[in-house]
Amino acid sequence: MSVSTFFIPAVNLMGSGCLQDAAKAVQSYGFKKALIVTDAPLVQLGVVAKVTALLQQHGVAAVVYDEVKPNPNTTNVEHGLSALQENQCDCVISLGGGSPHDCAKGIALVATNGGSIKDYEGVDQSAKPQLPLIAINTTAGTASEMTRFCIITDDSRHVKMAIVDKHTTPVLSVNDPDLMLGMPASLTAATGMDALTHAIEAYVSTAATPITDANALHAISLISRYLRTAVSDGNNAEARDKMAYAQFMAGMAFNNASLGYVHAMAHQLGGFYDLPHGVCNAILLPHVQQFNAQVASERLTEVAAAMGCEVQGKTAAQGAQLCIDAIKALAADVNIPTGVAELGMQEQDIPTLAENAMKDACGLTNPIQPSFEQVCELFRQAM
Repeated sequence: MSVSTFFIPAVNLMGSGCLQDAAKAVQSYGFKKALIVTDAPLVQLGVVAKVTALLQQHGVAAVVYDEVKPNPNTTNVEHGLSALQENQCDCVISLGGGSPHDCAKGIALVATNGGSIKDYEGVDQSAKPQLPLIAINTTAGTASEMTRFCIITDDSRHVKMAIVDKHTTPVLSVNDPDLMLGMPASLTAATGMDALTHAIEAYVSTAATPITDANALHAISLISRYLRTAVSDGNNAEARDKMAYAQFMAGMAFNNASLGYVHAMAHQLGGFYDLPHGVCNAILLPHVQQFNAQVASERLTEVAAAMGCEVQGKTAAQGAQLCIDAIKALAADVNIPTGVAELGMQEQDIPTLAENAMKDACGLTNPIQPSFEQVCELFRQAM
């Protein structure tokens, strides 16, 4: 029997109002000055000021680095690290969605291990734990607030680096759905489909376990039930709460079972064209699963059942097709573009994108390993 390891932050706060408890927790850890890693929109919305005030009430000073881009890059990590060192911060707080969380992980990892974030591309390349990181989430999708995955764009190569490292796991994750109320419909849709991709890729992964399976299937069920409502009514508290739990469970699944070629390919689109990660995942998801159905049709049938499809009496091939159709229907209902050509992908770039995708660590646990030509064809199908 193979040995598996289950990674998760030591403490995870969930539910309406838990941000207050998070500030108390930061104080209890004994931290004195935090670097808050975030983006400009959250500053403009007043969310950063709210968190800073809460920290101050509990005796923790804060310095804000708010230059994180939607696809955080090596320059973001370098600038954030400089801010941390100049202000002698003893911890990092990421505030936002996947972009601030990933950037913060990069900063915290290099702060203790030295060198450049480029040195840590791949799996478990660091020698020491990162500076303590508290991750406060404001979106329901990436699960980066609780995973060991860190995705940073290499400015020089225009490639998204997949850094999968146990040392990037935050010490505390915070999912307060009150921070997600009113999030724009387009962002809700993209992050929700990102979470669905995490759950499905984890479920068909070669590294799946009974624990990751349980998390993945429940996440798929919740997303299928609540994402449409969260997109159409951004202030629906129940939908926001359920989506927060769903994305967290999807995170527990892929944090331990890893991912597949949807992410391996989406990373290249995001790095090459600076495109939104969740949208790229949503477009690629049905095409890659159609390919995976050659060997994973039974698993995809179980995904179809979790999505609410009637699979009784269906063959595995029929069940897999129901799954793929359900993915497409959900994406259409939340207004995801139908192809990456709409986002600016050019056919002449496909060989480069495919070559880089085949080097991405996320592809290692895909249920079937595609050839270079097959990856090229998947990109063409997604156009």
